Amino acid sequence: MLRKENSRSYQEFNDCDDDEGKAAEQLEGEEPNGSISQEDDIRENSPPMRFSKTCLKNVFTVVLIFIYLLLTAVAAFLAYQTISDFLVKLNHPVTSVTYKEVDSFSPPGIALYPGKAQLLSCRHHYHDYIPPLVDPGKPQEGNCLIDEVNYFGPFTNQKEKRALVVRGPSDVRNKELIFMQFSHNETEEDFSAITYMLFAKFSDLTNSANKSDFMRDCERNYSMWTFSGGFRTWVKMSLVRTSGKTNESVEFRQESTVVKFNDKRPESEQSNQLFFAVFEWRDPFMQEIRLIVTANPWNSIAILCGVFMALFKAANFAKLTIQWIIKMRKRHLRNKARELNQIS
Repeated sequence: MLRKENSRSYQEFNDCDDDEGKAAEQLEGEEPNGSISQEDDIRENSPPMRFSKTCLKNVFTVVLIFIYLLLTAVAAFLAYQTISDFLVKLNHPVTSVTYKEVDSFSPPGIALYPGKAQLLSCRHHYHDYIPPLVDPGKPQEGNCLIDEVNYFGPFTNQKEKRALVVRGPSDVRNKELIFMQFSHNETEEDFSAITYMLFAKFSDLTNSANKSDFMRDCERNYSMWTFSGGFRTWVKMSLVRTSGKTNESVEFRQESTVVKFNDKRPESEQSNQLFFAVFEWRDPFMQEIRLIVTANPWNSIAILCGVFMALFKAANFAKLTIQWIIKMRKRHLRNKARELNQIS
């Protein structure tokens, strides 16, 4: 009885051991199958993730290169624009106009070329008041300072000219003016007029060593005007000083009005045509024109330095971008080699 029970229990123990061994083998067989399936899932899911990361990296690289090219193009355009603007401003100065108020001007020189006409009178008056004419057509007393100069003109060297140079008005506050009368026999000519010229300072003529050469230079540099017979021509002068790059020039601008003379002389005396001229300053403002070169080299140099700094930054940015691309490429190759080693 004892032997049968012992054999029975032994058999049952063996059966349990066999069942446990089979179960263990089954579990061991399932675990490797499970682990393999999880790795397969990871491997199946990993390529899209790697692909998306690589795509993003490539897109980001292209964007960085595009930004570098854009910055380089902008910097080059700014450099070209700065240089071209500097050259344009250097060749085309800007005109600056200012007005300077004065109490009196330097007496200008009024050069008159009467030809065969005769100067009857020349007087200074003030406050725009000219007294009524007394015995027009006849010589009268005057108080003007007059200098007569004979010279050969700069354009017609063979013809001698006679100029009566009158000291012009000076007191602009009291509206000083000069009133002149001329007479001329009009029977010899179809038209009659007297030519005159204005220059900056009467004292330049009196102080010059050679008055003929001085008048020749004035005729070469100043404009000529005329006033007609039978009228009173009122000339209002204004002085303009122009400062250029190397020299300074002075010119006169004028506004003139003409009034007809009502000749009340007897018919026998009306054969001599009368000329009347009034010279006065228009206002107490002297116009000064300056040519200003707005091209500042230091400003242009500063802009170019900024442009070159931008180019340097862009080049540095490109260098870092290339280094980053090389680094990412090496990392990608290293990861790929590691995966191949794991598979093998």
